[in-house]
Amino acid sequence: MDSPRKVLIADDEPDILEIIKYNLSAEGYDVITAKDGSEAIDKAKSSRPDLIILDIMMPKKTGVEVCEYLRSQADFQETLIIFLTALSDETSHIKGLETGADDYVSKPISPKVLISRVNALFRRNRKDGKSLKLGNLTIDPERFIIKIDDTEVVLAKKEFELLYLLAGKPGRVFLRNEILSQVWGNDVIVGDRTIDVHIRKIRQKLGIDCITTVKGVGYKFEL
Repeated sequence: MDSPRKVLIADDEPDILEIIKYNLSAEGYDVITAKDGSEAIDKAKSSRPDLIILDIMMPKKTGVEVCEYLRSQADFQETLIIFLTALSDETSHIKGLETGADDYVSKPISPKVLISRVNALFRRNRKDGKSLKLGNLTIDPERFIIKIDDTEVVLAKKEFELLYLLAGKPGRVFLRNEILSQVWGNDVIVGDRTIDVHIRKIRQKLGIDCITTVKGVGYKFEL
């Protein structure tokens, strides 16, 4: 029998922690809690969760600071991260995605919606694709590795999935709605700027010109 997925929740509101823990535990997840950003980092290191849910406005370290730190560590490149916050402005949303978060859920939280998002993230992040070799670029979804020649490039999970989608069919133009559906899924509400942010980060990290913008339509991979 497979071990249950491990979820770490970090929030400075005890009621929120209790509600989320109760509902995720009832869904079969192994739940760990933290009451501030520093404790979240400590517990992430000790428990190695599959998913981390971070409140943005926490004492000691904000959720954004925690996410930035964890994404800088090799052990947490594949860990799913969801931001949970009362901040609803676009700037906060974009900032969260730029730090490497996989999803963004607004308060007041609906446990049913959160569980749906969590389940959807795990479904979409199964590593069952084949490796791609395109020129000097190698994309390995089994080991979650990207190489340019012999140099490894680290991408956040959604950046990796977006690149893998485009590179899977070189030359084909993927519509924006198609990208949102296949990478983020229908359960996650994100806008067009989300794609733009991730494409920009991929280009910066790869340092090669391989993703072409088709103005007003979408994107395609060319190498």
